[in-house]
Amino acid sequence: MLEISHLRKEFGKYAAVKDLSLMLFPGDIFGYIGPNGAGKTTTLRMLATLLEPTSGTATLGGVSITREVERARPMIGFMPDFFGLYEGITSWEYLDFFAAAYRLPRGERKQVIENVLELTDLTGKRDANVETLSRGMQQRLCLAKTLLHDPLLLLLDEPASGLDPRARVELKELLREIGAMGKVVIVSSHILPELADFCNKIGIIEKGEMLLTGNVDDILRQLQPARRLSIRCLDESERLMSWLGSASQISEVRSANGTVQAQFTGDDNSQAELLRQLIADGFRIVALTESSVDLEDVFMQVTKGEVS
Repeated sequence: MLEISHLRKEFGKYAAVKDLSLMLFPGDIFGYIGPNGAGKTTTLRMLATLLEPTSGTATLGGVSITREVERARPMIGFMPDFFGLYEGITSWEYLDFFAAAYRLPRGERKQVIENVLELTDLTGKRDANVETLSRGMQQRLCLAKTLLHDPLLLLLDEPASGLDPRARVELKELLREIGAMGKVVIVSSHILPELADFCNKIGIIEKGEMLLTGNVDDILRQLQPARRLSIRCLDESERLMSWLGSASQISEVRSANGTVQAQFTGDDNSQAELLRQLIADGFRIVALTESSVDLEDVFMQVTKGEVS
C-alpha cells in the first residue's frame, strides 16, 4: 500500500505541491492528471526519492519513502518523461548494466532480463543497438529497465509522450498487465481519453492542489447524474422533440447534428421502456445511443485553466 499524507514541496516562496494526501493499494493504476506546471512531476520525483519534501510523509509497504530512503528505493521504479539511452550498446547490454546497478546477483540477471524483455515484447530486439529502436520500442526498453528489480511502486511520467497510435495501444496493454501483477502504478499523462481505458483511479491536480480524486466510475457518475441520450429518427425531429418534452424523466431536449439529444434520469429498465413507447407511438427510430462523460469532460469541469 502507498499512503501519502499532507505532502508539500516548496521552492523558496513558491509551493509546487500543497498538502497532497492519497492512498493506493496493490493493483491500483492511478491516472495523475493536470496541466503543465501543476505539480505532477514534482510529486513523482518526491515519491522517487529524488526530491526531499518540505513537509508531509509517504509510506510504501510500511517503509517511509521520506525518512528511510535507502530501504524505500529498491521498492520503487521511476520512468521519467525524458530518459537517457546510451548509444553503441544493445538492448541486452543496456538492461544488463542496470541490472548490475540494481545489484541483482549475477546468476539471476540473465533470467530476469529475459523475463522483462518478454513482458515488454522486446525479445526480438535483444541484440539491436538502442539507437536503432523506434520511439515506442525505446519507451518499452526504458520500462523494462524500470521493472528489472521488481518494484512494488511504478512511477511513470508521461509514458505515452511522442508515441504513435499503435505504440500507445501496446503501452496500454502492457500497463494493464503490470497492474494485474499487483503493483501500484502512478501514470501522469495529458492523453486523457486513454487513461480511462486502463486506470481504475484518477486524481486531478492544478496549481499544486489535488482538486479531485477517486475511482474513475464513481467520479463519472458523480459528474453526470443524468444520462445523455442521442436519438436518430426518420421522422421530423420537431415531433420527436415535442413528444420527449412531455415525457417523464426527460429534460433539456435539443436538436444537434441530425439527432435529438435529451437528458434522461431513469435507469436501464426505464430507458428500455422509453424506446418501446417511442416505437409504439409510430416513431421510426434508427438509433438510440447513450453518451457518457469522459475524462476530458471531467478535467474541463474541475479545472480553471490556471497554471503555476
